[in-house]
Amino acid sequence: MRILIAPDKFKGSLTAAEAAAAIAEGALRVYPDAVATQFPIADGGEGTLEAAVAAGYAERLNAVVGPILAPVGAAWALGTDDAGTVTAVIETAQASGLASMEPTPANALRAHSYGCGQLIAAALEAGATEIVLGLGGSAMTDGGSGALRALGLKPLDSAGNVVPLGGGSLADIVGLDTSGLDPRLAATTFRIAVDVRNPLYGADGAAHVFGAQKGADADAVEVLDAGLRNWASILRQATGRDVNVPGAGAAGGFPASFLAFTGAELEGGFALVAGLTGLADQLAGADLVITGEGSMDSQSLTGKAPIALADAARDRGIPVIVVAGRILVTPEELAQHGVVAAAQLLDVAQSPEDAVAHAAKYLAWATSQVLEGA
Repeated sequence: MRILIAPDKFKGSLTAAEAAAAIAEGALRVYPDAVATQFPIADGGEGTLEAAVAAGYAERLNAVVGPILAPVGAAWALGTDDAGTVTAVIETAQASGLASMEPTPANALRAHSYGCGQLIAAALEAGATEIVLGLGGSAMTDGGSGALRALGLKPLDSAGNVVPLGGGSLADIVGLDTSGLDPRLAATTFRIAVDVRNPLYGADGAAHVFGAQKGADADAVEVLDAGLRNWASILRQATGRDVNVPGAGAAGGFPASFLAFTGAELEGGFALVAGLTGLADQLAGADLVITGEGSMDSQSLTGKAPIALADAARDRGIPVIVVAGRILVTPEELAQHGVVAAAQLLDVAQSPEDAVAHAAKYLAWATSQVLEGA
C-alpha cells in the first residue's frame, strides 16, 4: 500500500511537517509494510515555505527589518525547475509577521512590510526570475508600500519628504519618486498566493476586516483605511492600474503595490503551492491519502488545503481519511469531498488543552484508530 500523508499545519501545536510525521507513525502501526510518503501541504499562507522546503527547495536565512523596525531572521527558499526557472518562495509572515509585534493601536499604524522587500531583493540577487509570495500572518496594513521602499521607491509628502514607514502614513503621500525602483522588478514573474477575496479598502477591505487582529482600534482602522484609499489613488496615478480588486486586501493590502508596479498575478493558494511542490505527481502513485489540519470547519470546505487535496484525490478515485484537531463539519459534508473516514484529537485527548499540548502523540493514536476502523 502506498499512503500519501499530506496534512496542513495544526495551528498552535504542530507544523505541517510535524503533523505528517505523527500521522505516519500512526499509519505504520496499522500498515507496517506500507510506503508512507510525508508531504506537507499549505494553501498559500503560513506553511508555504515549509511545503516548498519539504519538496526540495533550498532554505535560506536573511536578517531583515521586522514589522516595527527591530531586526528579525527571516527564512525563504530557492529552487530551479527542469526548465531552468529559478523560483524564490517568500512568506510575508517571515519578515513582517504578527508574531514579531505586540498588537497595539500604535503598532498597527507603524507596522510595515519593508523586510519583505528586503527578502525580494535578496531573491533577485540570488538570480530568481520567478517569485512566489505567500500571504498570511502579517502585522502590517501598509498596502505593500514598505516592500517597495526596500526596492527603491520613495513615497513623498507635500513638502517633498519621504514619509515614515507604516500604514498610518499612507494618507500623507502625494507623489512617488520611482527613479530608484529596482528595474529587475519589471522582468520578474510575481505569483501571489491569495485565499481571500477582500478588496484593498472599504467595509470589506484590509483595515476593516483584518485590522483588529493586528491591534488596530476603531480610530486606527479608519486611519489605515483612509491611507489605503489614498495609496490606491497614488498607485493609479503613477501606473494607470486599479489595485482595489478582490484579493488585494490580503496581508494588509500587500498585493496592491505589486499589482501596480509588476506583472503580478493573484492565484488560489492551494493550486499554486500544489503546482510548486509537485503534489500531482505524489497523488498519481497513491492508494490512500491521509490529510488534516488543526480545525476542520465550515471554512475548510471553501477550498482550504486539506479539502482541496481531498477533492483532487476524489477525482482520481483515491480514498481520503481526515485526522484533525477538531472536526466541526458532518460526515456527510466530508463524504462529498471523497473522505471515507475521519477522526479528531478531541476524541482521544482528555481535554482541548491536552490535545494541543500533546498533539503529536494523539495524532498518531487517532490515525491508528481511524485506520483500524476504516
